[in-house]
Amino acid sequence: MSGDAAFGRSEGMEATQQKPRGRRSRRGEGRSAEPGQNDHLRVPFITRKIPTYDILSDESLDQIEATADRIMAEIGIEFREDPEVVELFRAAGAQVTDLTSNSWNLKFAPGMIREILKTAPARFTQHARNPANSVEIGGDAMVMAPSYGSPFVMDLEKGRRYGTIADFENFVKLAQMSPNLHHSGGTICEPTDIAVNKRHLDMVYAHMRYSDRAFLGSITAPERAEDSIEMCRILFGADFVDQNCVIMGNFNTTSPMVLDGVTTQGIRAYAAAGQGSIHLPFLLGGAVSPLTVAGSVAQCLAESMVSCAITQLVRPGSPAVLASFISSMSLRTGSPTFGTPEPALGSLAMGQLARRLNLPLRCAGNFSTSKLPDGQAMQQSMMSMMSAVQCGANFILHSAGFLDGLLSMSYEKFMLDADLCGALHSYLKGFEVNEDTLGFDALAEGGPGQHLFATQHTLRHYQTAYWDSAMDDHQPWESWDEQGGIDAASRANTRWKAQLAAYQAPAMDPGTDEALREFITKAKDAAPDAWY
Repeated sequence: MSGDAAFGRSEGMEATQQKPRGRRSRRGEGRSAEPGQNDHLRVPFITRKIPTYDILSDESLDQIEATADRIMAEIGIEFREDPEVVELFRAAGAQVTDLTSNSWNLKFAPGMIREILKTAPARFTQHARNPANSVEIGGDAMVMAPSYGSPFVMDLEKGRRYGTIADFENFVKLAQMSPNLHHSGGTICEPTDIAVNKRHLDMVYAHMRYSDRAFLGSITAPERAEDSIEMCRILFGADFVDQNCVIMGNFNTTSPMVLDGVTTQGIRAYAAAGQGSIHLPFLLGGAVSPLTVAGSVAQCLAESMVSCAITQLVRPGSPAVLASFISSMSLRTGSPTFGTPEPALGSLAMGQLARRLNLPLRCAGNFSTSKLPDGQAMQQSMMSMMSAVQCGANFILHSAGFLDGLLSMSYEKFMLDADLCGALHSYLKGFEVNEDTLGFDALAEGGPGQHLFATQHTLRHYQTAYWDSAMDDHQPWESWDEQGGIDAASRANTRWKAQLAAYQAPAMDPGTDEALREFITKAKDAAPDAWY
């Protein structure tokens, strides 16, 4: 099972935006009494208004690119169990060495892979079934999606347990309800109560039925990738799918420097259909990549570029996303560590390299190794998430719910992370400087010594001047204490339950729904259950 998750586990539309319930303001169109409403920040995807942060000089970037070229030309990438992809590269000029009857080492002359990647789009649209929720990926666009691939789920009452299809559907619904996320994601958690060879059908259907946002399909076997695409043909229409990106697959290399046949066949399936794909090395420093940041970045660049190039050999112009999942390691225990500063620096460098290649980038997210939605969880998440924001990442998977080193999907952390994503909407918007925003009239209206609560300037801007958190408590200590001293995790527990209670599924044509269900039934009946 290919995936970017700890220990190699798989990672894997709002027609009417559901507004939080609460007493309506007497102003009619203003905010209700419930916190967390930021109508002025709601967008199908973020268009960044602040610059990216360039951490490295051109000379340093040149050195990293030169090392990536050396990796590809002198060490090479091993391909396994997919002779067709090997022949595609051989025809493009790769040097192929047979290792066994079913594995090959491929070496690429400097510049060869960059030349192949020139046909990949710098920016593309992933269409949602609700056109208002289609997303742009690349350039100055940023898309935030839930976490991906956890075999366990957890909440404050039930603790940590294996994920089920009910949990999966719950997280799809919570993502649909959130105005701060833009994408339904993929394998939000593993539904372990469904057979391994059939669960992809239920997962893809859940995204289609309970959300009307863009989503990721299955990648764990070539036939599951094909099923995901075929279900999209039912949902969107075959002609539309042939001409537009409506689904993406998230593919992992097998680091260091291996691409297995399941992965490459899946990449070829998505590319042949003109659909998008994300190409992600999962690098654990000191285990499958160099301990040093520069070395990990060079390896990441080489692996992701070669993986991306497959798409252009199959169908030039098909969407491909360069990706980075650089992780540090506890040198005392050998365990992966997340939310640490060194991988964050690596993300900043990958942002610069992606811009040089003119490719969209996926990296970082709200990462943490904490076992609870606590201070450690949010401190580590902020370190990681800000690196994605500052580096210019275009697609941020793991934006909500990531806990326990990606082994657990947390209901409470999902709500805390989604709230943080809302704050980032405001941060990435920047601020305007003009006659109105400079606020001279606010100071002049009352003059020295007078408060500004009732000035015309304040009344014009009070609903949009500041982001309003749905989760934070800003009361004085006395009020907070009298109300029970409720902490952030407990507030998040109350909120996810309220959100699920208020959820309403977006409308779907009954004929389309029936056709999807018939496809799923037929596919499931065609093979016995397999649980591994």
